[in-house]
Amino acid sequence: MSHSRLTHALDTGALVLPEGRIAVFAPPTGFDLSALEQARVEVVSRFYPDVAYWQGLGYRVLQEPEGHYAVALVVLPRAKDAARALLAEAAGCADLLVVDGQKTDGVDSILKAVKKIATPDHVLSKAHGKIFWLAAPALADWAAAPSDVDGFVTRPGVFSADGPDKGSRALLDDLPALSGHVVDLGAGWGYLSRAILKSDAVTALDLVEADLTALDCARENITDPRATFHWADATQFRPTAPANVVVCNPPFHTGRAGDPGLGRAFIRSAAAMLAPAGVFWMVANRHLPYEDTLAEHFREVETIGGTPGFKVIRAAKPHRARP
Repeated sequence: MSHSRLTHALDTGALVLPEGRIAVFAPPTGFDLSALEQARVEVVSRFYPDVAYWQGLGYRVLQEPEGHYAVALVVLPRAKDAARALLAEAAGCADLLVVDGQKTDGVDSILKAVKKIATPDHVLSKAHGKIFWLAAPALADWAAAPSDVDGFVTRPGVFSADGPDKGSRALLDDLPALSGHVVDLGAGWGYLSRAILKSDAVTALDLVEADLTALDCARENITDPRATFHWADATQFRPTAPANVVVCNPPFHTGRAGDPGLGRAFIRSAAAMLAPAGVFWMVANRHLPYEDTLAEHFREVETIGGTPGFKVIRAAKPHRARP
């Protein structure tokens, strides 16, 4: 477990934290911060489920750092560009920079890159990863910069930052012109939403996204007044009125391994927010087993087109759970 490195470093006295506030960047749900004095800790997170988790434990949670900190602890994400951007943000607001990460999340390459700029005070290897710390170096060159992808703004670390993914493209190829109140569940930086809004028959579009950085990109990419932006957990979100259509390219990774449970939660959520005659469009990797869940929640389920790697599914008329 990654938390054991932080606890071990503090328990052995290898790491001694100065007095003052501690910013913890991007700790995932379940990460153990118990070795730190909670009153000193401010969690910096832009991922809604993690934000809700840390708030539930009583932590102060911010979306960006406020002022100067004695210590910044960065829990490395998998995406290298996102990791570098987080480190730049953390190093810019603190005296001591502490970096914790799994080997599978690229901690070795980050350590190597940091060593080209400054020398860590200490590197501790444990539990398939490393924790290291040093006086905060100048990492401004690593700061997040927006990209332009075919006329869309994206930023490091958002899903499919280098362009629309194959699943979204496959879904768009088979998606008819929509009408009424539409929900884009897990909208990302707005690729599907922009296409959906080309239909004049769409009266309102809710973009629901857990990653605030991606949602901020979507706000820049979509200026149509019919669009409303929701920073929320897609598996919990409910629109103010039942939707006519829900469109979704659900994520299927919670960590490194594929997790069909997340896609199933999106399906259940879509069924719950649709009007009785509502339609759900989704795309998924062909090997993912969603058919049973779809049949459980919708009266009509059919596979429409798709590609060798992806299936596009149209489900309609959600079952209503009996009260």
